[in-house]
Amino acid sequence: MEQIKVTIAGPRGRMGKEAVELVLNTPHFSLISVIDHRGEAELNVPVYKDINECFNVETPDVLIDLTTPEVGYLHTKTALEYGVRPVVGTTGFSSDELNELKELAESKSLGCIIAPNFAIGAVMMMKFAQMAAKYFGDVEIIELHHDQKLDAPSGTAVKTAEMIKEVRETKKQGHPNEKETIPGARGAEMDGMHIHSVRLPGLIAHQQVMFGAEGQTLTIRHDSYNRTSFMSGVKVSVETVMNLDTLVYGLENILE
Repeated sequence: MEQIKVTIAGPRGRMGKEAVELVLNTPHFSLISVIDHRGEAELNVPVYKDINECFNVETPDVLIDLTTPEVGYLHTKTALEYGVRPVVGTTGFSSDELNELKELAESKSLGCIIAPNFAIGAVMMMKFAQMAAKYFGDVEIIELHHDQKLDAPSGTAVKTAEMIKEVRETKKQGHPNEKETIPGARGAEMDGMHIHSVRLPGLIAHQQVMFGAEGQTLTIRHDSYNRTSFMSGVKVSVETVMNLDTLVYGLENILE
């Protein structure tokens, strides 16, 4: 298989460290540089504080970005402008940002993958939830993450709700006269669905989608107990992005 040259942004983070190990241990991947805003990554490859500085010197095929929403957007846009294909695990992009990045990717005929969740099991959970939503109109999403996560609800929860929305008629759930005695008790609302975010130390990434109907409930749940669980999706994304000429949002769109 042809060698794929990779640059990683965010190599000192929890996900970034796993991505470094993945690239170093995949024979057809080659780690040629990393981008770290402190310049403190201790690796046997060049370390750059600035993405423009990096791409003026290095010529990677793929940028794996595992930073923050604000930095991730800037890195994705910059990578495309330099002819580098981004694989992005950062959530929190707005619809306008995604549309802008898609237009840029297509104008450059470059692949770009942005995945709210790289765990293949989580993608299956979202797809199964979408299937169930055709038959269950009442649904609530509960997502649980570590207490250092910056965005709420999670990108996975939002993506799940978007996928359910595609097949479910809009429905205002709960009693029509219900009242929150404490604001926020019913969570966020999207198309009548409620999304609840839990943030606690000890958690990694977990989500359950609960459906209710007369006399029955259905719960679809996925749990990631460590960050290695995300690396199979990162590997597939790096391999797949080389053959794309547009932006793909969501790992489910590249899995058979």
